[in-house]
Amino acid sequence: SAPTDTTATAEEADAKKVAGERIVSLSATATEMLYALGAQDQIVAVDNYSNHPQEAADFATKIDAFEPSVEAITELDPTVVLLTYDPGDLQAQLEKLGIKVWIGAAAATLDDTYKQITELGDLTAKADTAAALVESMESEIEATITGMELPDAPVSYYYELDNTFYSLTSNTFIGQLMSRFMLQNVADTAEAGNDYPQLSAESIVSSNPQMIFLADTKCCEQSAETVAARAGWDVIDAVKNGNVVELDDDIASRWGPRVVDLVKVVADAVTKYMTSAKG
Repeated sequence: SAPTDTTATAEEADAKKVAGERIVSLSATATEMLYALGAQDQIVAVDNYSNHPQEAADFATKIDAFEPSVEAITELDPTVVLLTYDPGDLQAQLEKLGIKVWIGAAAATLDDTYKQITELGDLTAKADTAAALVESMESEIEATITGMELPDAPVSYYYELDNTFYSLTSNTFIGQLMSRFMLQNVADTAEAGNDYPQLSAESIVSSNPQMIFLADTKCCEQSAETVAARAGWDVIDAVKNGNVVELDDDIASRWGPRVVDLVKVVADAVTKYMTSAKG
């Protein structure tokens, strides 16, 4: 039978404190952050999009991110659930059951990324690791951008989210990163007030971007080859000069530690563009 003396209960509480939280992560970005913080031992389940690092992809327990079952979550006895947004009234249901909810919305700026890493560091008792991670991300991104030759004049680019030509503007997380490389977004004038406009093939061709970035290589199997094969696209400078850049969809759509990798890929692509432009 359970011990009634208070020392055992206090010891149990301490043991729980040492063991940390029991986390269910329904955010692929938050999952990446937790692994980067070395807090993976505190994860009891992840969502079906958490595929990095490989250990997260191999997780036995996966919860549907879009239609999470409260029952499936509570069976895991979590202390906290991580979300990017609240689908329906999930937060209220979980909090009523005494389960904490942390929401890390899609980042609008790099500072949002750093803030979320810091918050998860506090949550998992990894504050020092979080501070070091933020510092290393900041310095790597700065070193990458300051350590390269940037274009003298703005270079136009088209950023593709899927093969129906959804794009994003300079107001977005990715758009802001791109602006730091002297890149000018052809989608900025597409539709006032909409930061994720759908462009037409005609408008993309007529805007003649110098560079094209594909964030739909996995979802939609797009590549430099498929873009070159599109009707009428062979006249675009980016296609003619080999400046169609294939990105990893996951890295490009998340705002976690691998933003550093994205910055390096863009830096390499811009450097390649500069070299070819000098010709």
